[in-house]
Amino acid sequence: MEVPRRPQPSSFTLALREPASSALSPLGANKDPRKEKLQEENDDGAAERDQFGDETFSAEEELHASAETSEPLNTNTAAQEINVRLSSQDSFSEESSVSEERLAAEAEEARKKCEEEEAAAEERAAQRQTLALEELVQSERNYLRLLQLSTVTIRSNLQQLQPPPACLDSMFLYVDDVMDVSSRLLSLLDQRQVRPADPHFLKTLCDSFLSLSSDIEVAYREYLANYTQVTVLENSYKQKEALWNDIVGVIKTSAPEINATSLTFFLVMPVQRIARYPLLLQTIQKHTDRSHPAYALLEQTAHTSIALNCRINEYKRFREVADKYKKTETLTIKDKINRLNTHSIAKKTARLSQHIKHETGIVPKLVDEEFDVLEGFFYVLEHGILELLENVETYLYHLQRFLSCKTEEFDLDMDGEKDPICYKEISTALRQWILPTFEKRMRTLIHKPLCALRDLLVGPRNLIRKRLDKLLDYELIEAKSNLSYEEQDVANTYRTINALLLNELPQFNGLALQMIWSMLGTFSCLHKDLASDMEQLFQSFAQQLSHSSLSRSAFWEWAECAVLEGARRLETLCRSVEDTLNAPYAQPLSPSSRRRLKQLTDKHGSGKIYQVMGTVVGSRDLDLNLASGELVAVISEADTRGDKRRWLVDAGGRRGYAPSSKLIRYHQPTDDPPPSPHLMLPEGMTAIRRHSYTPESRPLTVMSQPCFQVLAAYNFTARGNHEVSLRAGEPVRVLERHDKRGNPEWSLVESRGGKRGYVPSNYLTITPMGAGPPGTYQPHC
Repeated sequence: MEVPRRPQPSSFTLALREPASSALSPLGANKDPRKEKLQEENDDGAAERDQFGDETFSAEEELHASAETSEPLNTNTAAQEINVRLSSQDSFSEESSVSEERLAAEAEEARKKCEEEEAAAEERAAQRQTLALEELVQSERNYLRLLQLSTVTIRSNLQQLQPPPACLDSMFLYVDDVMDVSSRLLSLLDQRQVRPADPHFLKTLCDSFLSLSSDIEVAYREYLANYTQVTVLENSYKQKEALWNDIVGVIKTSAPEINATSLTFFLVMPVQRIARYPLLLQTIQKHTDRSHPAYALLEQTAHTSIALNCRINEYKRFREVADKYKKTETLTIKDKINRLNTHSIAKKTARLSQHIKHETGIVPKLVDEEFDVLEGFFYVLEHGILELLENVETYLYHLQRFLSCKTEEFDLDMDGEKDPICYKEISTALRQWILPTFEKRMRTLIHKPLCALRDLLVGPRNLIRKRLDKLLDYELIEAKSNLSYEEQDVANTYRTINALLLNELPQFNGLALQMIWSMLGTFSCLHKDLASDMEQLFQSFAQQLSHSSLSRSAFWEWAECAVLEGARRLETLCRSVEDTLNAPYAQPLSPSSRRRLKQLTDKHGSGKIYQVMGTVVGSRDLDLNLASGELVAVISEADTRGDKRRWLVDAGGRRGYAPSSKLIRYHQPTDDPPPSPHLMLPEGMTAIRRHSYTPESRPLTVMSQPCFQVLAAYNFTARGNHEVSLRAGEPVRVLERHDKRGNPEWSLVESRGGKRGYVPSNYLTITPMGAGPPGTYQPHC
């Protein structure tokens, strides 16, 4: 009988053991020793295979295999073997169930232990989160306390030094804004009345920080931008040993519990604090579970603090660039020459070449329409500010001139009349109280702000010019793909200046325009107050004036007539003064001038002859150079463009233009005087000369006989207040035989009615006493 081969292990399949039958055959009590040995070997092999994870055979397969490899057994022996095998299987099942229970207990114990560890980790994270929150709040309180100590106690004690440190207020510039925003943050946290251990405190902290983020940025960016000046100022204090020792002593006395030896120990705290906010918030975020309700808000707050620091650093960089380029240096020629080097010469040459290319159209210019609009508006504002400042200064100058002319101090020879008394009192009040107060307010509210605004224009103007220079440099390197370190620095500088101007120039233009409108409104209000003060002053004297009893319509009618009459008199006075000033004067002529005079007179007539009053130097085409006293003939009283300030004249062969203000009509004196212009008295008669219009003048006294009298030979009508009207045959008294310029063609006389004035000398005649008409004036003999 052929024994079948045992299949390879790789071809076996795992089969579950069939449950043993509870009823066994009685034949199973007879055992075959050979089969027991074979069964033990099979059991040992099965146990080894179970231990190492190998395949096992079922009981039926083992019995079948043993039946094939051994001799045929009897039925009883086989039953016994099956019974033994089933007993061993029952004991193995019991051991397996015990191990499963043990494994389940161990798993449960491990799960409980893991849960306990997770709970402990969450508790530790919550404690660390609470500690981080407490650190943020407590450090903020200590930070605010130290700032208050430095700005209140130390600052006040430093101001009591004699002398106090210079520019001490600049050391603490913008500190008040930083303290204000810090105190507001703490007050928002205190208002909610929650502690750091409270789960709702995190949300309260984030909401408070986000609501104040814009204020925090504004306060800290100005402080950090000015912090460089703080260090520079403190270094200047350190250079003075005595002053610095006093400052250190004040600091140690004011804060003995703090080991501080300088002001920057306190003033550097805001610089450190703004950079610490992101670190503290990120620490809180690290120890906060993502499932926390306020985790998203905390993450937003941390990102906001980081962005806030980035914007502050960018603003500080912009300010440094602006401070560098907006300064105006007053350099001498020697300093400028000393600054010249190959690099600067090459840079300026490249800029000039690029500018010429722009102007000639060889290279297109980089155009920024937004900036061009801002630049044009800035220059319009600059022109308006300078023009307004010039007008205000002129206004104040004329006001000063008006105040310096104290007409009320002059004796008007009108004592006893009410109107002059009221005028003096009103003028005194105006010049001593009302107008000086108005001038002071004008200087304080308008002139000084305008001067400050004019000074502020220097920075933007320099930045705009520097931007143009940097733009020319930038255009030269714009097309390059790879830039060197210096070229990259040039590009960054241009972008920074351009961005700075685009951001801040609109704000400056808006504020400057707002200041101009405000000052114009203030100017109007000042004049309104001045008119109110003057009205109140005049009303106090109104009852004392002679026309105060008139009705409103009658008063205005009288006022209009009085003003028109005053204007007429003023016009007459101005005309008479003009005639007097423009009166022709005679100047001795040289022989060459006489020949020119004859030539010009024959050619143009005597009415066209003018004399040059001062030296004329030609500054335009066709202008003549003329000497003082030179004679010319006027051809036209205007130039080809109709300008009456330039006259076309003939200078005796040369023709050209001369200013009309330097020409005066020439009066040709006569060689033979008329019979009676000089009013010469006969021999042996003398007279006392008196000054014109003097109250102390005495009448003309003739010291010897016979007596003569002066009569008007013709009728004469006065053309102004400085002249007097006469009728033919009217006797007059001659006070002066010439005018104020010494011209003998006019004589100062006194008529019968006591009026004094000038009359033409050739209108007078001298006759013996008694030869005149009846009732003529009898002079003193």
